[in-house]
Amino acid sequence: MNRTATLTRKTSETAIELLLDLDGSGRTEIATGIGFFDHMLTALGRHAMFDLDISAEGDLHIDAHHTVEDVGIVLGQAIREAIGDKRGITRFGHAVIPMDEALCEAAIDLSGRGYLGFEVPFERPMLGDMDTQLVQEFFQSLAANGQFALHIRLRAGHNAHHVAEAAFKSVARALRMAVAPDPRAAGAIPSTKGVL
Repeated sequence: MNRTATLTRKTSETAIELLLDLDGSGRTEIATGIGFFDHMLTALGRHAMFDLDISAEGDLHIDAHHTVEDVGIVLGQAIREAIGDKRGITRFGHAVIPMDEALCEAAIDLSGRGYLGFEVPFERPMLGDMDTQLVQEFFQSLAANGQFALHIRLRAGHNAHHVAEAAFKSVARALRMAVAPDPRAAGAIPSTKGVL
C-alpha cells in the first residue's frame, strides 16, 4: 500500500510544496527559511521515520508566523491524505522523550477530530529566529488539519531549545506508532463505529 502524499499550497503569504511518505526511512529535505523550524521538522521526520520534503517561501520580512502555521496546515493535510481510510492502522500513539533536563510526553488519537492540548511553557521568547509561541501554533495547525487529537505536556525542563526538541521528538514517535500497521487488526478500521 502506497501511503504517500504530495501537496502544494499557495497564498498571498506563503508558497509551500510538500512530499510525505509515511513508510519511509526518516530522510528529510527541509527549507522554510527559518533555521530553528527546519531543525525541528528534520527531527520530526527522522524520528517518525517519515520521508519528508518541505519547501516553503513565506513573508518572513513580517515574521515567521504565516510560514510556520501554513507548514502545519499542509503537513496535517498530507498526513490525513497518506493515511487514507485508516484501515489496519494502530490509531493511538504515545511517547515520553527526554532531552537532557527536559522531558516531554505526547499522545495521539487519529480520531478524525482535530484537537490540541498543549502544556509546554517556554522560559524565553525566541529560539534562533523563531518565536517560541509558534511551537504551539504549528501543532495546532497540524492537529486541526490532520484531524487528530494531540496532547503534548512538558513534565520537566527549562532550556527552551531542549523543551522544543523534546516536544517535536515526542510527537514524532507518537505519530510513528499511531500510523503503523497493526498486524492483529486484519485490515479493519480501528473503531467500534466502523469509520474514522
